[in-house]
Amino acid sequence: MSARSTRSTQPTDPIRLVVIIGSTREGRLGPTVGHWFAALAAGHGSTEVDLIDLADTELPAVHPDWGTEPTPALAELSARLGATDAFVVVTPEYNHSFPAVLKHFIDLHREEWQAKPVGFVSYGGVGGGLRSVEQLRLVFAELHSTTVRETVSFHKVTSDVFAPDGTAHDPEGTAGAAKAMLDQLDWWARALRTARAEHPYSV
Repeated sequence: MSARSTRSTQPTDPIRLVVIIGSTREGRLGPTVGHWFAALAAGHGSTEVDLIDLADTELPAVHPDWGTEPTPALAELSARLGATDAFVVVTPEYNHSFPAVLKHFIDLHREEWQAKPVGFVSYGGVGGGLRSVEQLRLVFAELHSTTVRETVSFHKVTSDVFAPDGTAHDPEGTAGAAKAMLDQLDWWARALRTARAEHPYSV
């Protein structure tokens, strides 16, 4: 057996994951979906989860110029994004796209996204929010992020997709999709973290 095949491929250091709830609409399902996914992620290997709900954030109404001093709230958010290894964006689909507040939040940061993997959990009507995910892939590509192929999507959310306690009515199917995406995120997060440490990323 080769030395390569006997070497451990399971580092014990945890992956830091930020889960972003990208909707602020009244009556939204975002918190239910976000907390459901965050709980699954916390039980996936050695993953540390930080949940950011954009409805609870203080984002500036005017986009500050690059190089200006950020507000304390924005500086705190930027530090949380900068310290993480991977991201998952929880998004609905509004008019074939993702919410404006989510785009504003993404655009307020730059280096924090670079050379890190991004996964998506979407929800909506028949399309399950997947059109918003496809547009987000273009945005994150411009930000030098790596989006993973696997996604988690909830279709026809007007039906009883979640129980009142926040659990999914199809626990096996949804948990299986989440695990597939988390496995990919874990691989990319570890690979890119090592790459950033050995060869600092620059644009």
